[in-house]
Amino acid sequence: MFNAVLRSVARRSLLQSSRGAGLAPTHRYLAARFITDHAKATIDDAIKQNDLVVFMKGTPDEPMCGFSRAVVQVLQMHGVDEIASVNCLQDPEIREGIKEYTDWPTIPQVYVKGEFIGGCDVMVQMHQSGELHELLVKEGILKADVETEESEKK
Repeated sequence: MFNAVLRSVARRSLLQSSRGAGLAPTHRYLAARFITDHAKATIDDAIKQNDLVVFMKGTPDEPMCGFSRAVVQVLQMHGVDEIASVNCLQDPEIREGIKEYTDWPTIPQVYVKGEFIGGCDVMVQMHQSGELHELLVKEGILKADVETEESEKK
């Protein structure tokens, strides 16, 4: 945990030094956010317990932002019926913590088999390129199509 915090602070310091060169070094460190133990445990549990999980605003049945809605729609277009999710609007620690956890500034965030895939833009790009379907089949989230299996055997 300490190493992750140290890396996060160091990374932020480098980024902030290029953005806000006028800040004193101690203020740069004070400006860094830290993920709480509660948020980290909740995020870790959700990622470990689900093959696919979306940290989003709202729920898959009632997304509360257009980006979260788009991610849900893309997953549903691929036949993912059961979408595990964490509603980041219910807990401010989770909402800020997930951004710190991945060093990714936006919500929604999608994880497949414990690996951070990306947010809305990444999911849409993967959908358009066909990579998303391949990933979902490879990781066992979706069953391979009979046609796909037959063409791979040839």
